[in-house]
Amino acid sequence: MQTTYGNLFHNLPLDRSAKVVDLLHQRAGLKIERIISNGQASPPGFWYDNPQEEWVLLLSGAAALTLEGKAAQHIMHPGDWLHIPAHCRHRIEWTDAGQPTVWLAVHHPIDPP
Repeated sequence: MQTTYGNLFHNLPLDRSAKVVDLLHQRAGLKIERIISNGQASPPGFWYDNPQEEWVLLLSGAAALTLEGKAAQHIMHPGDWLHIPAHCRHRIEWTDAGQPTVWLAVHHPIDPP
């Protein structure tokens, strides 16, 4: 058995022109990612529609999401987390352009009834 470890704030990319997604751990039905955004947002008209549940924790920076059917944007700051049910359409409206916005994202299957 091999252990793995790291620090979510180390080795942040120097190129800030694109969002970066690092796969930290994966096994059947589970995926854990570190996502780094630097002012990126979803393209106009684009909506995420994931087949899995998603739980995100914002570690640094700030962001705003729009969840389909909700009138107000969901603003996130360090320490805030959000559970996004499977097929809940959502988009990233903005992320902090002045510092890296670091997310921890956990993707997992829908719980059986």
